[in-house]
Amino acid sequence: MSGWGTFNKASYWMIRAAYLNILWILFTVIGLGIFGLFPATVAMFTIAKQWMIEKDLSLKIFKQFTHVYFQQFVKANLYGVIFGVIAYIIYIDFMFIYSNEQLGIYLLPVIGLMAVIFTAMLAFFFPVYVHFELSFWKYLKQTFLITIASPFQYVIILLSAIALGFLITLLPGIIPLFTGSVMALIITYLTGQSLHQIQNKRKKQLSA
Repeated sequence: MSGWGTFNKASYWMIRAAYLNILWILFTVIGLGIFGLFPATVAMFTIAKQWMIEKDLSLKIFKQFTHVYFQQFVKANLYGVIFGVIAYIIYIDFMFIYSNEQLGIYLLPVIGLMAVIFTAMLAFFFPVYVHFELSFWKYLKQTFLITIASPFQYVIILLSAIALGFLITLLPGIIPLFTGSVMALIITYLTGQSLHQIQNKRKKQLSA
């Protein structure tokens, strides 16, 4: 591919990512923030999956986004409540450790591990949610299993988030354009790799 062709392709992806990120922020705000975040994120990851895994770039982004957003609004918010409660419990635990230094020495590794698993599950939840059709609690079970099986992918996700955060400090103007959508594309791609590896292992086990 020529240099001009590469530039055109990169520009094309930047425009699409920026548009998707704007929709994500807009519909999060429409849902009053707390009620719009999870449905908007599910809609964003649905489109990211169609782009990165299904290689479908022909879909109408706004139409698909709004359809998923309103269709999944209630169910996505139920998961939002679950993750919100867990996050609050972990926060309370850290506050307890901070106020009780003697016990904190013993509890910090445990709570720290819980926090790592929680953030990893939160990262993998959305691609799992849009990839499978499962019962309510099986989504959480499947997310946990993929989290345990994908430490390498999680490290890359974490490093990508740190790099993006550093870039934001240098160019804060990119916040409304390249934050959520960029991470959604990265997480979707890495989760797709993880799922592919798991499927290959299962096939080898069955054929053995």
